[in-house]
Amino acid sequence: MEHIHPDTLAFLDDLRHNNNREWFNENRNRYEQVRDSFNLFVEHLIAKLSSFDQSLATLEAKDCVFRIFRDVRFSHDKSPYKTNMGAYIAKGGRKGMYAGYYFHVEPNASFLSGGIYHAPNSIIKKVREDIDFYADDFIAIVDEPQFVKVFPSLGDDSLKRVPTGFSPQSKVAEYLKLKSITPLHTLSNQQLLSSDILDYAESMYKLMQPLIAFINRAIDAE
Repeated sequence: MEHIHPDTLAFLDDLRHNNNREWFNENRNRYEQVRDSFNLFVEHLIAKLSSFDQSLATLEAKDCVFRIFRDVRFSHDKSPYKTNMGAYIAKGGRKGMYAGYYFHVEPNASFLSGGIYHAPNSIIKKVREDIDFYADDFIAIVDEPQFVKVFPSLGDDSLKRVPTGFSPQSKVAEYLKLKSITPLHTLSNQQLLSSDILDYAESMYKLMQPLIAFINRAIDAE
């Protein structure tokens, strides 16, 4: 399926109000229908993204889609299920260390995003080093007018000061403070359920691809 199943948002909204195993089991057929539809959508999205990012060519939906079951072992919130669906399409899949493309489905809160999120210190250090050393290249990517229009921010998860080893006077000082690099583009419910959402997502992710490539070159650097 090249679009999101029309019952997806309704199911997730119902799940939000009935987040318990009894209701979920009674509605398992609905869940399986929207899950299978989302997995098929992700397969199509992987194929689209692979046309301009060859590192994704061997991925399958199962490598990228997050499970709906929550890990409640260390959480005060014991709700057993997530009330969203998501897929992280990146080299190595959702558990890999590479920057990639994220697709999030949630009633009134869907979005396209990507980059790197809460990466290990060793990874974010390499990315910062390349941002600092190749500052002009990085700025050219994130200040490109269409990129800025679609992704007005790279995220707000930042350190208060420039990390040790980097100059506060650097032209990319504000970017060096970022703990995660996560450009984000919101989607309305209507956009999400539209028949052209796959093509729309592809066009947004094409704008993001130079940033993903920049980050992943840094990660791969010796």
